[in-house]
Amino acid sequence: MMDGAQQYNPRTVEEVFRDFKGRRAALVKALTTDVEEFYQQCDPEKENLCLYGFPSESWEVNLPAEEVPPELPEPALGINFARDGMQEKDWLSLVAVHSDAWLLSVAFYFGARFGFDRADRRRLFNMINDLPTIFEVVSGTAKKQSKDKSSMSNHSSTKSKSNSKVAQRGSESQIKYSRPQPKDEDEDGLDEDDEQGETLCGACGENYASDEFWICCDICEIWFHGKCVKITPARAEHIKQYKCPSCTSSKRTRP
Repeated sequence: MMDGAQQYNPRTVEEVFRDFKGRRAALVKALTTDVEEFYQQCDPEKENLCLYGFPSESWEVNLPAEEVPPELPEPALGINFARDGMQEKDWLSLVAVHSDAWLLSVAFYFGARFGFDRADRRRLFNMINDLPTIFEVVSGTAKKQSKDKSSMSNHSSTKSKSNSKVAQRGSESQIKYSRPQPKDEDEDGLDEDDEQGETLCGACGENYASDEFWICCDICEIWFHGKCVKITPARAEHIKQYKCPSCTSSKRTRP
């Protein structure tokens, strides 16, 4: 059993979806916040390597399973061989696409194994489909969709969220990058909590929650859970200009 793998089999739709979310979070982490470490581990001089995500939200680059057939569907083989033959952004996007396909295959493997009927399969797919794909997160498409959704839902939402660039969401405090207050926050009949409830994290795609710390990228102006981008409120106090992992990696060039 590989590091991070757990000896359990999800048997209900909710359990399979929880398994999916954990694996997805791990793969998103590998391709965004942990991208430097992931890049280094995918040495083209090594044998065929695969990117594994585990329900514990940990990831691992390793050789494929030796058992035939494997316990679970296997991710794409040999992702390391294409690393130096492509632009880094294109290579990461390719790995992301294969990772999305792998996640779906694992989820519906469990569904088939434990006898999900048509209604269960539809419900599982709808739950999965509510989250951005890994490719959408890595390529920045999820950010654009989140930004468009926020701007379309209510113009005042943009104004209220711009009151502070780094803040404990749901509180009255403003930590930094304060901007003018909107003239009338309730002019459209919606309070701030309702407006912020439409916001999706640019990394994991989850909705806003009032008890979580969020931070906004100064480049693309997309909001993120602090935990998703490894930023704490204390660390945020010392950041003059925050760049999210995607905006940071887009500036980096490799031979």
